[in-house]
Amino acid sequence: MARSADIVIVGGGLAGASAAVMLGRTDLDVMLIDPYDPPRPDFRCEKLDPSQVRLLRRMGLAGLVLPAATHNRELWVARLGRLADKMAIDQYGILYQTLVSAVRRGIPPQVCHLRGTVAAISLSDDEQTVSLADGEVVTARLVVLANGLNRALRGSLGIGCETLSQSHSITVGFDVVPTASAHFPFDSLTYYGERPQDRVAYLTLFRLGAVMRANLMIYRNVDDAWLKAIREEPEAALMRLMPRLAALIGPFAIQGAVRVRPADLYVSTNVAQPGMVLVGDAFATSCPAAGTGTNKVLSDVERLCSVHVPRWLSTPGMSADKLASFYADPEKRATDLYSSREAYALKARSLADGPLGQASSYTRYLGRLAKGSARRWFEQLQALSRRAGQLSRRRGPAQAER
Repeated sequence: MARSADIVIVGGGLAGASAAVMLGRTDLDVMLIDPYDPPRPDFRCEKLDPSQVRLLRRMGLAGLVLPAATHNRELWVARLGRLADKMAIDQYGILYQTLVSAVRRGIPPQVCHLRGTVAAISLSDDEQTVSLADGEVVTARLVVLANGLNRALRGSLGIGCETLSQSHSITVGFDVVPTASAHFPFDSLTYYGERPQDRVAYLTLFRLGAVMRANLMIYRNVDDAWLKAIREEPEAALMRLMPRLAALIGPFAIQGAVRVRPADLYVSTNVAQPGMVLVGDAFATSCPAAGTGTNKVLSDVERLCSVHVPRWLSTPGMSADKLASFYADPEKRATDLYSSREAYALKARSLADGPLGQASSYTRYLGRLAKGSARRWFEQLQALSRRAGQLSRRRGPAQAER
């Protein structure tokens, strides 16, 4: 006899686990299907910026995630090989599998976690049938497909994939250690590419546990010889791209494995299906260099669970027209559009060459320098004002005694 649930979530990554937490807090019967427990290590999100932390707080997930992450409170920004700014920031370093594990710990016990692989899904306006590879069958009113980059299952349902930009960017990840001191002089650093011909967006360094983690964002072909060099001679390969880096952060070495992940930009097509909705990378991917992927995933889940699922389940049926309201959601569409625009805009800025490109780079450098100088001047003025107030309060009683 088949099991049944109100909602079956297929995929237990960040999108699926977050949906399981949010929907599991309701009185709905929810089932999460994923073959991996604990989640597999995956080279994906490794840092949470302030906008993503705000989303986690709004979704009630921050209390799960932030204790497992490393808080970075200061950010250095370097452009053209020069330090342009130092600023306070609220960002966190966390490995993807640690992030997913932290979210999964918040899944309420009444949510059934079925460890298995979905082999087929049959959809209709009223009841959905999910068949697992081991022969088990589950029925549900709604299926939330959160299986990330796995296209096979979507393809079996007639859902297509439109590639917008193949190998749009490549992320290179590694650990960095100082060789002339015990610690680096910063919590985190964003170091933008020095020359457009190097095809570098930026290097970000941030504390993650006991190490300094590095994510290098570049625009190259997957067969580029430099990618082989970064694996075989990582320090030399990095210094060829960023010759001024060591002068800023001090002598360093790259330790451990060097991970390389190309990212294609694609969007799923023919998603208007009865009984099933796609979230996160199952619907569309983002560019890791733009840093919008986690926003897109969390925004999808928050809108789906807080707004659309309660409305859908309040009336009979799960027609394709009914579920289309999620894809038309103004907040979702705005987030998706912003993510897409940032992906192309960052690449265009990073690769802009010639006089106009150089002028734009210097303008951004001077703008950041001016912004940082103004902020430091304002902070010094505030400090002087506080000291003057403290001195005035001390003098007041002394003058009264006279």
